[in-house]
Amino acid sequence: MTETNEPNSKKPLTLSGSSKLEMKRPAVAGQVRQKFSHGRSKTVTVEVKKKRSVGRVKEAAKPGLFKERPAPVSVPEEVPAERQGKGRVVLKALTDGEKATRVRALEDSKVAAVEARERAKVEAERLALDEARFTAEREAADVREAVESERKKDEEEAKRKAAEKAAQRFGDAPQTPEAAEEAAREAARRPRRLGLRPDGRRAPVRRSGERRREGKLTISEALTDRERVRSLASVRRAREREKRQAAADAAGQGKIFRDVIIPDTITVQELANRMAERSVDVIKVLMKMDVMAAVDQELDADTAELVVSELGHRPKRVSAADVEIGFRDEADDEASLMPRPPVVTVMGHVDHGKTSLLDALRETDVVSGEAGGITQHIGAYQVHTKSGGTITFIDTPGHEAFTAMRARGAQITDLVVLVVAADDGIMPQTVEAIRHAQAAKVPIIVAINKMDRPDADANRVRQGLLQHELVVEEMGGDVLAVEVSAKEKTNLDKLEETIMLQAELMELKANPNRQADGVVVEAKLDKGRGTVATVLVQRGTLRVGDIVVAGREWGRVRRLLDEHGDSVDEVRPSQPAEVLGLNGTPMAGDEFGVVESESRARDIAEFRDQRERAKIGTVTQRSVEDWFKSIEEGKISELPIVIKADVQGSLEAIAGALEKLSTDEVAVKILHGAVGGINESDVTLAQASTAIILGFNVRANAQARSLAKRDKVEIRYFSIIYEVVDEIRNLLSGLLAPAVQETTLGRARVKEVFNVSKIGMVAGCEVLEGLVRRGAKARLIRDDVVVHEGSLGTLRHFKDDVREVKVGSDCGISFENYQDIQREDVIEAYEAKEVARSL
Repeated sequence: MTETNEPNSKKPLTLSGSSKLEMKRPAVAGQVRQKFSHGRSKTVTVEVKKKRSVGRVKEAAKPGLFKERPAPVSVPEEVPAERQGKGRVVLKALTDGEKATRVRALEDSKVAAVEARERAKVEAERLALDEARFTAEREAADVREAVESERKKDEEEAKRKAAEKAAQRFGDAPQTPEAAEEAAREAARRPRRLGLRPDGRRAPVRRSGERRREGKLTISEALTDRERVRSLASVRRAREREKRQAAADAAGQGKIFRDVIIPDTITVQELANRMAERSVDVIKVLMKMDVMAAVDQELDADTAELVVSELGHRPKRVSAADVEIGFRDEADDEASLMPRPPVVTVMGHVDHGKTSLLDALRETDVVSGEAGGITQHIGAYQVHTKSGGTITFIDTPGHEAFTAMRARGAQITDLVVLVVAADDGIMPQTVEAIRHAQAAKVPIIVAINKMDRPDADANRVRQGLLQHELVVEEMGGDVLAVEVSAKEKTNLDKLEETIMLQAELMELKANPNRQADGVVVEAKLDKGRGTVATVLVQRGTLRVGDIVVAGREWGRVRRLLDEHGDSVDEVRPSQPAEVLGLNGTPMAGDEFGVVESESRARDIAEFRDQRERAKIGTVTQRSVEDWFKSIEEGKISELPIVIKADVQGSLEAIAGALEKLSTDEVAVKILHGAVGGINESDVTLAQASTAIILGFNVRANAQARSLAKRDKVEIRYFSIIYEVVDEIRNLLSGLLAPAVQETTLGRARVKEVFNVSKIGMVAGCEVLEGLVRRGAKARLIRDDVVVHEGSLGTLRHFKDDVREVKVGSDCGISFENYQDIQREDVIEAYEAKEVARSL
């Protein structure tokens, strides 16, 4: 190829003579010295070829990329003769033939480069194999040398031991070389212990199995499916771990098995930390138990205990409620018990002389020496009798604390004095008081008051008590009854004697020489003094400075006040007192106790607070819909109700009408019925029994409304008795399952049976009665026996699909998913609909 340097020459670019268009460049030869292990080296001759890229072609040649040669290009046209003589023409671009030639040369060069790389790779692999072979030979030689050296040492050691043994056998006589050699040969013939050298040391263990990779890792080896072996660094780390473990075992410091404390819930990470184990190992154990858990997931105590046992540790279960262990649970020794005064609650109907009787009893307090009423500062007080006895009275009949204690199953009272007016007899609140006392399972002493009235009739009272399972002694029962008059102050001493007699029969005792515990009667927040709690000590002695836990509150006792408002240093069993110093206001009926430290008191109070908060968080609205759902799930089969009415007649009428609504499926259960407004006692009863409160011409007081709103108790008000009955009837009717009512449409007789493709068996029928409607329910009757019940599929009259076929017409009928139809069968069509049931 020739070209000119003249700027204005336009000579065409042509091939000169037999020259070839080539793109070869001279190869540069050089020598490289390779260095190997053990100080060896080798000189290698290397040829370096530079690759020339054309245009933007930068892609490496791939095997098989240029297997097919491009088609030959046509010869370029010759320049016409008339244009050859008109000056020189310079081509601005190569012809197609020249382009094809250059591309062919480029392809040849790429193929040559690929072949050169393949040859270099083969050479490198060969060198790696030689290197590996040489390394293996050197290692084998080193092993042989080590074995030979060890063998020589063993022989010398055996000779030395044989010489010493011979010297010990024959004294200090010198041993000849022949004898030493004979002893060495005898020692060599003795069998060695497996894995031990003659000197007792452990011989090196040669590990069997696949050796680690030797030589360089090539691309072909990396891309094969052969499993890769461990690296040299991994082997070294494993050997170091084995050495450390062996050293620890020799020093007696193997795996430490710990006592692991397991609470109610614990995360995987915390459990692993307490065992000093890796969280991965804990997750592996959980996966074996089919439990998929992350490190931050909580486990229950049972699962955590299984994991701890699986890893070899010793589990110890604890619970958050363990903080209360030992709190009020200590039993008293019989030898330490001493008699205590009885705790008496006076209850009765309004205007039956209850308050007058209490005032009369307080005037008999000979210790106070005061005539007239004593100012009452707290809800409980003590009275000292002439006989030297002491009685503790809780002054409010049907007190909220008493109701709360009954709901909690505790007993803050030993006796109940039931005050009944001789002229009125048994009244609704008297019945309520009887039920409260029976629920608390405490003895009852009946005080028949107002015996000074001219129309007083004690026998009518005794007979009225028989209706409520109270049989007095005069009628052969075991209930004590005393006729008193609070106005005339008659037989009060007899009432006191009766109370003391009943207390003596009950043998009331307590241990005063222990930490105090008891019940909170009531509590309030005083503006000047802070929280003031009225407590009744049941066991032990409460002193100033004691640390007290009362319900969810705690504090140190700063001051104790008796029923007269005087400060006292200590309070003994069955004695009421006011306590100042709590950090909060406890609930009436909460139990209190003395603990040894503030930290223990704080822990117990926090645990109780969390427990109560959890209960409040789970309280749901107790609506009628909830009872519907409960009855559907089979949880309840009756509707509990609390009834409060204005008069006894309305109450009896409502109770009788509602009881008649009960059936075998659902029933009305009247938990309590009384006359008067809705109070806290009714709400507490309804909340404990999940009942509805029905108020007939009465309303709930502010305290009851607040308590009902807090406890989600439903209260309904009525003014007409028929509205109450209709409302309860509707509730019970809604709880009943609906009834299914059938209406017969018609009957058809099967005259012939046909097998129709894509439909199945079709019965050719004649309608005998009524009509047959498509999609209706139908029965297939054979010999007066129902063999199938289902829905009608197709209904045709001749070849047309029809909606219904009336009597006297022929039709074709088929059942859905049923084919067993025979001649002379009867098809009865009917409709079924659900009808709401009512009582």
